Amino acid sequence: MTAQPQSLKGLDLLAEIARLKKERNAVILAHYYQKPEIQDLADFVGDSLDLSRKAAATDAEVIAFCGVRFMAETAKILSPEKIVILPDMDAGCSLEDSCPPEQFKAFREAHPDHIALTYINCSAAVKALSDIIVTSSSAQIILDQIPKGQKIIFGPDRHLGGYLARKTGRDMLLWPGICIVHQAFSETELLKLKAEHPGAPVAAHPECPPHIIDHADHVGSTKSILDFALSSPAKTILVATEPHIIHQMEKAAPE
Repeated sequence: MTAQPQSLKGLDLLAEIARLKKERNAVILAHYYQKPEIQDLADFVGDSLDLSRKAAATDAEVIAFCGVRFMAETAKILSPEKIVILPDMDAGCSLEDSCPPEQFKAFREAHPDHIALTYINCSAAVKALSDIIVTSSSAQIILDQIPKGQKIIFGPDRHLGGYLARKTGRDMLLWPGICIVHQAFSETELLKLKAEHPGAPVAAHPECPPHIIDHADHVGSTKSILDFALSSPAKTILVATEPHIIHQMEKAAPE
């Protein structure tokens, strides 16, 4: 067991958090991917875009964002007048890291006749190099509004881009980025789970590779997966995304 720092010994952490929130006029935002104990002490829990909207709507002066770096950056972009605190400055994202701004800039310059449609899960620097920023929920809606003859670069997630290309029939130039969490899902393991739980629907995030998406009954953002789980009559749902989303499912539908 890790020893607590001397300054924390005997301290009621929950009471101290509540005191500091009131003193600083702060709110705590936590992503669905956070550990359950962090989700439970947060004022708002959601996906990255939903949390950024909460940040923009709140009257709080300080936002403590329990998530990765790009999420805190997005909250600051949408709420420039507020102080946004990221508890761990080393909280990175493999997808963000797979798209270095200088390389993306060179890629864009090599394809000047393409517009850049970029997934929100990227750094602020990559956002600044892009023409349109989308979420997993809004990407297809926005893509459908772009003229068919317009050439498109999609980044940074190649699996989300490939999923959109298959859904819309659009031929896009895909940046080769991935999320290592979703990339790791095994088709063999999924088929084994489907055999063990016959009839259980599969809900997958579009950052998953095609061999997972092809078996999914529902594909969508973390919020969409949560909504699907809560509306489904099924007692067992196979979820292909980061596991801590299940905490919210179990809280809302313990049965």
